[in-house]
Amino acid sequence: MPFYKIKSKSRSWDGEPVGILILDAAYPCVPGNVGNATTFPFPVRYHEVRGASIDRLLNQRDPALLAPFIEGAQKLEAESVRAVTGACGFMALFQQEIADAVDIPVFMSSMLQVPFIVRTLKRGKKVGIISANASVMTKQHLRNVGITTDMPVVLYGMEGKDEFRSSVLEEKGTMDTDIIEREILEVCDKMLAENPEVAAIQLECSDLPPFAAAVHRHTGLPVFDFITMIRHFESALNPTEYRGAQYRM
Repeated sequence: MPFYKIKSKSRSWDGEPVGILILDAAYPCVPGNVGNATTFPFPVRYHEVRGASIDRLLNQRDPALLAPFIEGAQKLEAESVRAVTGACGFMALFQQEIADAVDIPVFMSSMLQVPFIVRTLKRGKKVGIISANASVMTKQHLRNVGITTDMPVVLYGMEGKDEFRSSVLEEKGTMDTDIIEREILEVCDKMLAENPEVAAIQLECSDLPPFAAAVHRHTGLPVFDFITMIRHFESALNPTEYRGAQYRM
């Protein structure tokens, strides 16, 4: 057996590579959602940022939230996670400040993938971002994740869709995923009709990955979301050991 050594005397568990800062909200976290631990093929550790409501983060952009976000990231680091992510694309608001506050990688918003996606596309093509609420997405959010004004992106939102708005943004306590699937496909159809140059789709919201497969089937386009980002980074924390076929003579 290998030789092991404790990393911290303040805990009695191990094996959670990714820590997730989650909002103080109340709605169903269905499989595929960042807030549902069964979404991941590896263990994750959650920390709820108390007081970080959808309204305070999305609508108010309350700077007072920075302190509890940093406190949460530092707590997860002390519990020996090896990277910290978020559970709302609008956490982009604090990306750099949280990264500066810990000594492990931080990726707060799924939109951090957009600059990478842009570089993979033929000139003239665009990345289509589908947000929980495009009406409150600011240039600062985009700038904080590296999306510059010259990048070919278009932004659409789910805020005008009744079931999504009432389930997620208004936290009614129930969620009809069949209806939300139809709603997001309607947004895709509108986006592609108005922007046929869109060649890849980025789902900003942590509640949208459950519908990524449906979006891909419907559009035929590559779909990126929180889960593609988190799984990508976990693979860097746990690289595959390649042994090849061990043939004997």
